[in-house]
Amino acid sequence: MKTIKRIIIVVLVLSAVAAGGYRLGSHKGQDAEFRIQDSGSKIAALPARKILYYRNPMGLPDTSPVPKKDAMGMDYVAVYDGDAPREDGAVSISVEKVQKLGVKSEAAVRRILAKIIHATGRVEVDERRTYAIAPKFEGWVERLYVNSTGQAVRKGQPLFDVYSPELVSVQREYALALRGEAALANADEETRNSMKQLADASLARLKNWDMEANGQPRRNLTFVSPASGIVLEKKAVQGMRFMPGEALYQIADLSVVWVLADVNEQDIAQVKVGSKVQVNIGAYPDKQFEGKIAFIYPTLNAATRTVQVRVEIANKDGRLMPAMFANVTLPTDNGVAVLTVPTSAVIDSGTRQIVLVQLAEGRFAPRTVRLGRRGDDYVEVLGGITEGEQVVTSALFLIDAESNLKAALAGLGADEAHAVQSAATPDAAVATPARAKPKAAGVGHQATGILNSINADGTVSITHEAIATLGWPGMTMDFALANSSLAAGIKPGAAISFELVERKPDEWVITRLQARAQHGGH
Repeated sequence: MKTIKRIIIVVLVLSAVAAGGYRLGSHKGQDAEFRIQDSGSKIAALPARKILYYRNPMGLPDTSPVPKKDAMGMDYVAVYDGDAPREDGAVSISVEKVQKLGVKSEAAVRRILAKIIHATGRVEVDERRTYAIAPKFEGWVERLYVNSTGQAVRKGQPLFDVYSPELVSVQREYALALRGEAALANADEETRNSMKQLADASLARLKNWDMEANGQPRRNLTFVSPASGIVLEKKAVQGMRFMPGEALYQIADLSVVWVLADVNEQDIAQVKVGSKVQVNIGAYPDKQFEGKIAFIYPTLNAATRTVQVRVEIANKDGRLMPAMFANVTLPTDNGVAVLTVPTSAVIDSGTRQIVLVQLAEGRFAPRTVRLGRRGDDYVEVLGGITEGEQVVTSALFLIDAESNLKAALAGLGADEAHAVQSAATPDAAVATPARAKPKAAGVGHQATGILNSINADGTVSITHEAIATLGWPGMTMDFALANSSLAAGIKPGAAISFELVERKPDEWVITRLQARAQHGGH
């Protein structure tokens, strides 16, 4: 009887153990929980996290729903629930790392976008205030009163005397017509009218030549300055003969001058006629001249991609001289508040503009934005973000290229994800080695190994040791050489040290290769 009881107890115990084992196996199969042993003898239970997907270990934009390896044989890294970004491309980093990287942010707000446009220019003569002295008849220069270029003249001041036989003849003809008209005062009306027409015709010829007639013929006539200014050009020489229309003097009134400024093409839309500007001249560093935009030229200089803007400046004291260089400052402000972000927050890849938005403490996401007008420190945002969102204004880990931005953003969360994964699953450190964040493209990585062979296509087969800067384990790979002479003199089987760079994604090239001395016993 006792034997039967013992058999029954043993069966019950075995059944209980089997049932407990079945339940434990079921829990493990469902990944409901796992246990790790702490520093004492207690067993701590932690909830297992769900794997969402696997990401490329090199930070490339490639994911997989199942475990896999990349082209170099490295395992894809698991991404767990809670670590995956809620927004496309978002990353999470610790507050300590944010502070260490010097990340700063600023809210996108509405403000009046003001910009100071700086342009270079030169002082020019006002074309509307230039005068050419060109007699309309043939003659000779008898005497010069103004005989040097640059000389200042006043309006009505004599310039030179001329002698013209044709002019003297017309004067005499006019004088005779006047005397004949007076002598025929008592003649019939038709005769008086004929003599009057002759006198009027002679007077008209004198006026057409810009000459005044006083009834007494003169051998020499004096030309006077039509305006106050300076003589820019003087061709008249005493005793010379001149022909009708030949310019003997050119005079410019410099009481008002122009400054022709070259404004960049992208800024010309903000320049308005009538706006006031400030002009600085190198010759007078302590004085600032004020002017007004009078005209925007309708043509673009294709070589410099600039548009000329004409500025009018008063020059009563004559300080401003033609051909002087000038620095022009054109303030622009349309008085309309627009949504803006700091210019330092924008990453321009050439095809699109991106800002990094701070979603929460330690969480960031890239956003593509459309930009409008640019100010000195801020730029208008037409779309992509809303007012009040925080944008990153300084971050040393960002680089100005779209392809590298993805790798940089992936690298932000790589260390944090690995730290969480290692803390939750200690065996993960054995299953998947920690990956170091790759260096930027074009940066050399140092490695050592054995040269197996030089292949027929010019590549080399190398069994290399682990490369810490890339997170690669030791393996055998084929590499291209930047120059075929790099392998000259190195025999297969030799221990080597080499440097490799990533010429383009997943294409590694050796830029330095040399044999290493092998020590005995190795």
